[in-house]
Amino acid sequence: MSLDRFYPIFDGLDWLERTLPLGVKLVQLRIKDVAENDLREAVARAQALCRAQDAVLVVNDHWRIAIDEGCDWVHLGQEDLDTADLPAIRRAGVKLGISTHDHAELDRALSLAPDYVALGPVYPTILKKMKWEQQGLDRVTEWKRLIGAMPLVAIGGMSVERAAGAFDAGADIVSAVTDITLNDDPERRVRQWIEATR
Repeated sequence: MSLDRFYPIFDGLDWLERTLPLGVKLVQLRIKDVAENDLREAVARAQALCRAQDAVLVVNDHWRIAIDEGCDWVHLGQEDLDTADLPAIRRAGVKLGISTHDHAELDRALSLAPDYVALGPVYPTILKKMKWEQQGLDRVTEWKRLIGAMPLVAIGGMSVERAAGAFDAGADIVSAVTDITLNDDPERRVRQWIEATR
């Protein structure tokens, strides 16, 4: 099954409830600093919401809960890779996306045979303090050449207006966070994203 080209990332169930009915087909739940019971409940609910809308849920970081709740995908950052039980993830049949920011991280990711690779930040981002400068579209093109047929996710400072450039540079999927969550009309913005990516 090929993944949708529009990949929003949200930090709460309310966002899934608002955007899944609009046609979002691939979404990441990225919740930080929440008690494990609440987190487990959130992942289970997110999975139910996504299944009801025929959407793919990607769970950020919390791979044990993802396995327990029967989720299909997890996304791991480089720090998460240090502690994740990758064989257990694979045994559970869970697909894996990995964040990369430089060549060393890409080499590490590719050695683990992930199901997609994310590159960021393509543009400056306000979401996270990062030691990496913006990667730019040339880096997107280079990454795509290096990873081949594997899906490449472009993330960081992405907007509807910048999506076409990222696709032209080689990205298969474009991920957005604040372009939606900080928009005055998030629902309208999601519709614009869907229109721009399908």
